[in-house]
Amino acid sequence: MLEINRLRQHKDEIIQQLTKRYFEAKELIEQILELDVKQRSLKTEIDQNQAELNKSSKAIGLLMREGKKEEAEQKKREVAELKQHNQPLQKELSEASEELEQLLVQIPNVPHESVSQGKSEDDNVVISRHGEIPEFAGKALPHWELAKKYDLIDFELGNKITGSGFPLYKGKGAQLQWALISYFLQFNIQNGYTPYQPPLMVNEASAYGTGQLPDKEGQMYYAGEDNLYLIPTAEVPLTNIYRNSILKEDDLPVKMTGYTPCFRREAGSYGKDVRGLNRLHQFDKVELVRVVKPETSYDVLNEMVGEVESLLKSLQLPYRILRLCGGDLSFTSALTYDFEIYSAAQERWLEVSSISNFETYQSNRMKIRMKGKDGKKQLLHTLNGSSLALPRILAGLLENNQEKEGIRIPEVLQPFLGIDKIQ
Repeated sequence: MLEINRLRQHKDEIIQQLTKRYFEAKELIEQILELDVKQRSLKTEIDQNQAELNKSSKAIGLLMREGKKEEAEQKKREVAELKQHNQPLQKELSEASEELEQLLVQIPNVPHESVSQGKSEDDNVVISRHGEIPEFAGKALPHWELAKKYDLIDFELGNKITGSGFPLYKGKGAQLQWALISYFLQFNIQNGYTPYQPPLMVNEASAYGTGQLPDKEGQMYYAGEDNLYLIPTAEVPLTNIYRNSILKEDDLPVKMTGYTPCFRREAGSYGKDVRGLNRLHQFDKVELVRVVKPETSYDVLNEMVGEVESLLKSLQLPYRILRLCGGDLSFTSALTYDFEIYSAAQERWLEVSSISNFETYQSNRMKIRMKGKDGKKQLLHTLNGSSLALPRILAGLLENNQEKEGIRIPEVLQPFLGIDKIQ
């Protein structure tokens, strides 16, 4: 959620930047600023009345001690009138504050100045590309055929047990999943991240804090009887650890990593995008979350991009890095870099990680602040990134490492599996 002070001070600039998202914000921002003036006016009047109340209440005690009962009674009547006058003002202020927040959450985050104009993923900017795309003597098999050939994943049984989009990993397939999770977590811990195993369900306040509500409720699985949501990513519970917290400078930076299953309804997905592991309702992911000082957040974003890049290099997968255009940014992000690996059998790029800086958009909702050595409080910046999402990494490993007899295991994963090839 955007800060109201920022809207007051940079209205025209924000309206212009939001056009990169093809979001027309002028009318909505004008409404917000009008409501903000009303709210501040009400608060000023209430505060003035409260000051008079406090003054009159002290006077009553003094008059009573001096035996001026009649004057004290008059002051009591004045206090009662002020209280009565304040009641509707308090109600009006509460309604104005609620309406203001409802309007503010309709505005997406302001894109960073480096974000380019664009409507969709087709307009994203390729920053760099690395690694060699493997060549095969014959036609490369897609991962769903390899999974069946080597008995690694059973999509039909997953469909029988739950439904499509819920694969059943088995044998070496399950072991490869656990090897990837263990390797990713070990890598992140060695880079200074504290590991967490968070809850897989969150309450409404947590989903609101990171921006899943009210924007993405249709994409989350909901347990209505308990009013809880299955998490779409570990970002949600991890970032909410610091909801309504005031950190000290010495507490920063906060570096968290966590592994969780993730649950997404993926409503509207169809075609080749949902084949095999390409798009699932349940999948595993290792996540990075950072809470940092505002002045360091873009250096931290670049650092996180470097960490994910090191992981992909170690897995020896061909990859590219993209900077998302305005039309492809998530509602809450100011700047996002995507990593995609190349699928040799499908002959297409598959997204495996998004790394985003939310600036104060999430921390303003969650009231994640820092108290400086000067005693002043300020909102912190939050960032997160996939490190990594497993399904398409697994698809890439199977497809790109297939040989005539078996599938090569990357050297960094061999200690976790105890083998160098799946046969």
